[in-house]
Amino acid sequence: MSDSPRPDSPRPDSPRPDSRPSEPVSLVVFDMAGTTVEDGGLVRRSFLAADEHAGLSANDGDRAAMLDYVTETMGQSKIVVFRHLARGDEERAQAANDEFERCYARLVADGECSPVPGAEDVFAALRESGMKTALTTGFSPDTQAAILDALGWQRIADVTLCPGEGIRGRPFPDMPLTALLRTETDSVQQMVVVGDSASDVISGRRAGARASVGVRTGAHDETVLRTAGATHVLASVAEIPALLAELRS
Repeated sequence: MSDSPRPDSPRPDSPRPDSRPSEPVSLVVFDMAGTTVEDGGLVRRSFLAADEHAGLSANDGDRAAMLDYVTETMGQSKIVVFRHLARGDEERAQAANDEFERCYARLVADGECSPVPGAEDVFAALRESGMKTALTTGFSPDTQAAILDALGWQRIADVTLCPGEGIRGRPFPDMPLTALLRTETDSVQQMVVVGDSASDVISGRRAGARASVGVRTGAHDETVLRTAGATHVLASVAEIPALLAELRS
């Protein structure tokens, strides 16, 4: 059994964020890899490099189970995932996490990183309309910075966040709520959270967002996103402006 948080099964009678009295959306919180940044298998490749470095799996069966767990927990803080895979061996978990971060940063620096088609246009359109944006990730600050540098995205969002002291990773609500506080957004009902994984969706739901939106460009398919409680599932972030217009109507 996994000791990490799993997708919540929404109760049929529970209120959904988009059924509450509407307020103007003024903040959109985006995930990075798989949502606004094309992953291209970089996370999987980096986990395999971490496994080889730290010896997390003993055989092919262990490795396959590890990759299944990696996919299931996509979007969560990477050190938390490695602690589970290392079965409580903190030294091995830290070694694996360090190698993962090194490998991912190297791949990004080598140019194996690009925006999801339409993502930059969405950021520009939201900024022009006066909306605030935040970029969140389960990566470390150094890896997040490497991605932002590679894409020239240092100023594309109002806030960039990752797990750290006082901010838990997904599926906890900390990153969306921290984004709300730092942008001085008045209400959770003015916030929309967007991501490609069940953890992203659950994080948005737990934060009380107006909508917790899944996109089909990354880790999880529509069934998994809906089961996690997504209020909307879109083909990609390119459809976000149309959804925001719908929420305003």
